[in-house]
Amino acid sequence: MVMIFLVLGMWLGNAVAAERFITLASTTSTEQSGFFAYVLPLFKKQTGIAVRVIAVGSGQALAIGERGDADAVLVHDRTGEENFVAAGHGVDRRAVMFNDFVIVGPESDPAGIRGLSNAHNALKRIAKSKSLFTSRGDDSGTHRAELRLWKAAGIHPADEWYRELGQGMGPTLNTTVELNSYTISDRASWANFGNRRDLEILVEGDPVLFNPYSSILVNPSKRTSQKAADARIWHEWIASEAGRQAIASFRINGKQMFFLPGSRPGS
Repeated sequence: MVMIFLVLGMWLGNAVAAERFITLASTTSTEQSGFFAYVLPLFKKQTGIAVRVIAVGSGQALAIGERGDADAVLVHDRTGEENFVAAGHGVDRRAVMFNDFVIVGPESDPAGIRGLSNAHNALKRIAKSKSLFTSRGDDSGTHRAELRLWKAAGIHPADEWYRELGQGMGPTLNTTVELNSYTISDRASWANFGNRRDLEILVEGDPVLFNPYSSILVNPSKRTSQKAADARIWHEWIASEAGRQAIASFRINGKQMFFLPGSRPGS
């Protein structure tokens, strides 16, 4: 009988140890690009802490953090991040990496935007020609960035040529292929997208397409299950030298996808 209780105690102890994890609300771009599949095992190996990701748009990720249903967030929407922290929902916001957005479209390029260095002009041409444009329409960081670009271009896209999907980046790119239309994608999701057919990058490199990501701890007072200490370990790690090395070493087809604050792509 004593032996049974000892074995049961050991089993329960191992089960508890195996359950050490935090919940991270983040974006579909970091999930669908394969970034988390690469980085999170490195973190777990070094710390023993698993990270369970809720992959949604940045707006939804911040809302999850606001409700206290995550321990930390990793998102790419500066305005939303600043509001999240200012409202007391998050603490210790840190810029951890960046990449950029690209405007992709069909090889035929009916709007004639190929090679333009100004993203606003590209959007103006798409609107003027009424060429099909597929928008994620999901309140993600990419969708919010797209809306800011339209606004800066002086355009309110609402006609039949503008299709809001309410989908993540992968499904949006698939629909863009099917409709032979234009869209805006983060570079990592585009690099990991296999169903391109005649779709290609047509506009890139404009500074307004800069896409920074931040890590934010959810205010511990918001959490119903307290995992603040382990969340802090994740938050410190992703900004540490070990985390920076993990970010910089993530590759798709041999190309670096995310870059460190203060660095320059290709440097």
